[in-house]
Amino acid sequence: MALLVKGVGWAPRPLLPVVQTWDLDARRWVRALRRSPVKVLFPSGQVLDRKPGKQPRKAAAEASPHVQRPKQPPPESPAQTPSTWEESGLRYDKAFPGDKRLSSVMTVVKSRTFREKQGKILLEGRRLIADALKAGAVPKTFFFSRLDYLKELPLDKLKGVSLIKVKFEDIKEWSDLVTPQGIMGIFAKPDHVKMTFPATQLHHSLPLLLICDNLRDPGNLGTILRSAAGAGCSKVLLTKGCVDAWEPKVLRAGMGAHFLVPIVNNLDWEAVPNYLPDDTRVYVADNCGFHDQTQQSNKASDHGWICDQQLSKLHKYEEEEDEDLGTGASKDCLPKLEVQSYDLDWAEAPTAVVIGGETHGLSLESLQLAESTGGRRLLIPVVPGVDSLNSAMAASILLFEGRRQLRLRAEHVSRDGS
Repeated sequence: MALLVKGVGWAPRPLLPVVQTWDLDARRWVRALRRSPVKVLFPSGQVLDRKPGKQPRKAAAEASPHVQRPKQPPPESPAQTPSTWEESGLRYDKAFPGDKRLSSVMTVVKSRTFREKQGKILLEGRRLIADALKAGAVPKTFFFSRLDYLKELPLDKLKGVSLIKVKFEDIKEWSDLVTPQGIMGIFAKPDHVKMTFPATQLHHSLPLLLICDNLRDPGNLGTILRSAAGAGCSKVLLTKGCVDAWEPKVLRAGMGAHFLVPIVNNLDWEAVPNYLPDDTRVYVADNCGFHDQTQQSNKASDHGWICDQQLSKLHKYEEEEDEDLGTGASKDCLPKLEVQSYDLDWAEAPTAVVIGGETHGLSLESLQLAESTGGRRLLIPVVPGVDSLNSAMAASILLFEGRRQLRLRAEHVSRDGS
């Protein structure tokens, strides 16, 4: 039996596994790759000793003369580190908790005194800011809560402007809007001479001017400016005593009218004629009610838009005149202006209309200017027993009536010329 097994060629299986030499060599190489070198030899002949333990890889790179690493700028604080706007190349800062840049700026632009001293105004909302940029207003700082709001603005107008990203809650705290739009802009106070108004607005402009006298309600003034832009007025003059045209409430009520029509703010009455074209006839809005009552009255307060005579300068002037009657003085010195209905022919190029405030009314200087230019009192009759019209409503009626008459006159002239 043993011979049979030997003849077949079967060999007994070894009890221990046979280890191949090539397998041992491979494992040795793997272990060698995992080990940290004791010394590093560079092609230049430099030898770098390595201490046991993990060493940073940048040490070898710094020791090699062939590897050049750029110098890293010193780290900045998180509040001053700007983020890069990759689409436009603009950079903006992120306001850190407790950042008072927004509050300090808001304190300035919301005060008329500081606003006039520093020559800055506040614009809120993407549409109003876009209108200001198109008109050539110079931006200084933008506060925004989302980057998308800046992308809606002309990018070429944002270069050199301080861009600060703040939380929406911070904007909401300082906003005058019921629903804040998440962006506020600080601009240099615009100059009507340097501004660029839309070509369409200039094409439809008429030789019709508006003079605001003692208008102190921001909502009324903003509405009047909007009506002046819609009627095609060539210029709006604001005398001293009116509310600031660049107050946030006036800007909100104006709906962009500030950048459609030239506005001259805070004028003395002595300087008003310098802003009027030659041969301008000045008319004043009348709130007397009926022709027969006004023609029989010699009071100056009946020659303009006045609701509260006790608060009017003209009322005090009338009392002084009444006291002087005993000494032989006469009321002939008061301006005497004829009264006519607003829908009759009165608008001739160029024409200016004076609108007074509902509380303080027209000033004596406005009546004197109307008398010196041959103007009249424009009467808007109302139903007896009804209170006087709102000053913004009266201005809208007179301006659009003046626009209608001027356009009709221009059509007759062109028809006769052809």
